[in-house]
Amino acid sequence: MSRMNQPSYVPALLTVVALIWPACSKDSANKEQEPKGQAQPAGQSGSARPIVGLITKTDTNPFFVKMREGAKAKAAEMGVELRTFAGKYDGDNEAQIEAIESLIAAGARGILITPSDTAAVVPAVQKAREAGVLVIALDTPLAPISAADATFATDNFKAGEMIGKWARASLGAGAKEARIALLDLSSAEVTVDVLRDQGFLKGFGIDIKNPSDIGDETDPRIVGHDVTKGAEEGGRTAMENLLQKDPGINVVYTINEPVAAGAYEALKAFGKEKDVLLVSIDGGCPGVQNVRDGVIGATSMQFPLLMASLGVEAVVEYIKSGKKPAPSPGLDFLNTGVELITDKPISGLPSISSAQGLKKCWG
Repeated sequence: MSRMNQPSYVPALLTVVALIWPACSKDSANKEQEPKGQAQPAGQSGSARPIVGLITKTDTNPFFVKMREGAKAKAAEMGVELRTFAGKYDGDNEAQIEAIESLIAAGARGILITPSDTAAVVPAVQKAREAGVLVIALDTPLAPISAADATFATDNFKAGEMIGKWARASLGAGAKEARIALLDLSSAEVTVDVLRDQGFLKGFGIDIKNPSDIGDETDPRIVGHDVTKGAEEGGRTAMENLLQKDPGINVVYTINEPVAAGAYEALKAFGKEKDVLLVSIDGGCPGVQNVRDGVIGATSMQFPLLMASLGVEAVVEYIKSGKKPAPSPGLDFLNTGVELITDKPISGLPSISSAQGLKKCWG
């Protein structure tokens, strides 16, 4: 066959390719230009499967990594599409609001969220609920807690109280002369921050005045509070600040285990690591290992994988029946449990060892 006799569809095909190519290039450019670190959905668009969103405070904290792992596994098991979002840092409320709006626009049926700003995010949550989306707060209750359809969480006050009781009993008579540093989350005083801090103080035997407020205590044993953004570097800086204020600190409470790790590094730099009781909350595998290594004296273990997987189950049930999850008896949230982890047990205070904890950390 000669060139002159080739089929006429070749020019037409080239024309179609020419029309499609710029559009494909434009889509690729748009994806590449998306701002790094902003909340972006995971999962394919256009899926016929029901969409469930998971919005965490960050995507780097091991606690939220485990939460995402639990949600992903349960979503695959139950045949729903999971889209995950996270802020650039702990406290990034704007990114969480953008994520909620994106999920509403995508037609999501449920949203699971660990709110960074428990009050400021409420209007966006209300908008989602008005659109028929089931909203479940994980780990951190909204303010007010009724702003969400349900809350699945550790009893954060109890988690703080447990490590407070452990620290007090460990010091014995010396608790009366304790010098206490508290490394909190942020000045916003989100619910989980307040509950853990105030629970610890109550467990240690300190009058907490207003349980909804951090820092109104008058007990002279408290050296001070400082904020950390829930990060290791923040823990190091806050610990340095408080040690400069009072080098005699011998009890340190931390909002979570990354903060505890940072605080320990500061204590080492000051030559104080063997003179201080360091306690924390989360029960992640790295934190439990730090209990085993003697870095952390005791930590309260919670179960983020369980929170997230139960959340996905609740959304699927809501899609099927319209039924919303109920709180645990006597509480205004569904309690996913908490356990004290320590290798220095106290009589009368239930706990498990770090070896046991490493077998179940963040399950």
